[in-house]
Formats: sequence, structure tokens, C-alpha cells
Amino acid sequence: MQTVVVNDDPMIRADSLRHVLGDDVTVEVADLQTTEDITETAADATALVVDVQTDVPAAVFEACESLEIVARAGVGVDGVDIPAAADHGVTVVNVPDYCREEVSTHAVSLLLASIRRLNVYDRSVKGGRWDWADGAPIHRLTGETVGFLSFGQLARATAEKLAGFNCDIVAADPYVEADEMAALGVEKVPLDELLETADHVSVHAPLTDDTRHLFDRDAFRKMSETAVLVNVGRGPIVEEDALVWALENDEIAAAGLDVLEDEPLTDSSLADRDDVILTPHTAFYSEESLTDLNEHIGHDILSVFDGEEPAGYIDPEADWL
Repeated sequence: MQTVVVNDDPMIRADSLRHVLGDDVTVEVADLQTTEDITETAADATALVVDVQTDVPAAVFEACESLEIVARAGVGVDGVDIPAAADHGVTVVNVPDYCREEVSTHAVSLLLASIRRLNVYDRSVKGGRWDWADGAPIHRLTGETVGFLSFGQLARATAEKLAGFNCDIVAADPYVEADEMAALGVEKVPLDELLETADHVSVHAPLTDDTRHLFDRDAFRKMSETAVLVNVGRGPIVEEDALVWALENDEIAAAGLDVLEDEPLTDSSLADRDDVILTPHTAFYSEESLTDLNEHIGHDILSVFDGEEPAGYIDPEADWL
């Protein structure tokens, strides 16, 4: 009988997986916080399902010789040693589009709430004030240019939602051709041009060596002083000390962040700022998205067990890894 070990995390719903996998597959739930937890619990497992906070280094593939598949319950695969997995014949999958609607809605919400200073007005009214000027200055979104760092499925859904505001859309993504963007009404531009011309910037990129701390002081200097930075990608793409500097020096106007350089938030000056809106890495969440996530993982596991390529297959030779 095949055995699937899943991390004890609210995103991973063992009952949903059991429903998809059927009675011939055993699903075991365990608290997998360290590499040792994984190697001890999944030593004889044929599949491993982990959340986005759990790393799967080479030591796991060396110790768990029966593994056929590692499934990341989320969009990114940073933290999974994909070359090591390939060396041991283990398939790695993620679920790239389960939260397309949720992340795009959250990104637009952060942008609109930041532009309209909703957090400032909320605190002001609850504090006993009633003054529209407490949020000033506010600028109109309609007709402005929004730039996207990365233009995959989640960014495209965000751009679609912004269409109702008649925004111009530009995007920087070395892995998407200009013709493909143009067919969607989007102009492909180099990153420097995006930073210099966009009124607001929305980050959707994965974390790689190239994107880590991409938003540093030099990047913020190029942005509009009225710009809002939204990040629903990965926290370390934005160097937080540089972001604080940019806000303090009016290099940009505001930020809406669902992801942070260090999670969860502990001691950060971002928490004290009226020009920053923070949410706890929750852009992915709805009850429907979690249902889709677990069903997708279950079907991918069955595909690997049946010798087929799963829908969420991560190519170890992919340029972006």
C-alpha cells in the first residue's frame, strides 16, 4: 500500500486527500517542523506533502528512498531542493493556479486600500475624528500605469481586474514573450523602465537569486513619489530596510504587503506606519481555494503513482529555478 505523509498544517486537509486518493492509499498526518521530523516520519513514505514554510533539503531525498513525489501545498517551490529531487528520481509538484482569484483580488484590494488610505481613515474615525483630509493627499487610479514584476497567471488575473479602472499595464518578466503580453493588452518593458514609468508596482515574482532584494534603495529611487508598492509574491524580494528608507524619504507613497522578509512579523517598524498595510500571508485563502488545492495535490499524487506526468510538475531544468 502506498503511504502519503502530510504536514500538520491548516492548508493541508487530510480528509480531502483521502477522498481523492481512495482506500488503497494511506494518509498519515505529522508535525514536520525540521528535516529530522521529515526523515524519521517519511522514511518509508511514497509521497510527501508540505506547506510553504517547510523546507525539503537534499538530506530528505537521501534518507527517504521510497519517495516518488514531493507536493508543495502552494504556488512557490523555494525551499525544496529540486536538483536533489531529480537526482533521486523524485517528482516535485506545486499548485500554481488554485488561488488565482484570491491572490488577484487581494492584490487589487491592497492597491485600492493603500491609494484610498482606508487604514488611516478607519483609525481616524474609530479614534473619534471625522475629517476627510486625514487621508490626504489621495490620487485617482483611473488612467494610471500599473507595473507588474512577473506576469504569470496570478499577475494576469490581477491585470484583468484592473481593466475596469482603465489602467495602462506594463510588465517585466524575462520568461514571457512580448507578443504574448501584447495579446493581453500589456506592454513588456525592462525592469528599470517599469520602475521609472509605472505609477504603482505589483510584485508577483517567485523568490530566486535574481529576485532576492530586487527592491533596494536604487529601485525605490527610480519609482514615483506617489507610487504604491504591492507585494503578493515573496517577502525577501523587497529589502525591508530599504522600503522603510523609501517611505521615510518620500521616494514612494505607500506599501501594501501580504508577504514579509521575515515571517511572522515580530519586531518591524513597518507595523507602526500609516503608509503601510500588512496582511499575514493570506492572499491565497478562501475555503474554495483550499478545496481546489487539496484536490489538485491528490490528483497529482495519483498521476505519479500511475506513471503519468502530473499537472503541477516542476521541470528541474526550468530556466527560472
